[in-house]
Amino acid sequence: MKMLRVPLLVIGLLLSSQGFAATAQQNKMTTCNADATAKALKGDERKAFMSNCLKATPVDASTPQERMKTCNATATTQALKGDARKAFMSECLKKK
Repeated sequence: MKMLRVPLLVIGLLLSSQGFAATAQQNKMTTCNADATAKALKGDERKAFMSNCLKATPVDASTPQERMKTCNATATTQALKGDARKAFMSECLKKK
């Protein structure tokens, strides 16, 4: 009976981790879309922005270094400067 529990646990963990990856990807798409809308981008400009935003933001930024790279890339993509960049970086680094 115990031998059956381990494989079932592993399968359950694998299935649940795939569900989280999809949610993270959806969150990334939502964030990039909101940023593009806030900038009132249309047509080819919007497509280019969305492409860069989705490439610049990895789905899993688990370590502080990865999170810093992700937030920095997103701030650069959004062309943030000065206080706006500082505020964005602060909020971005607080997120998990």
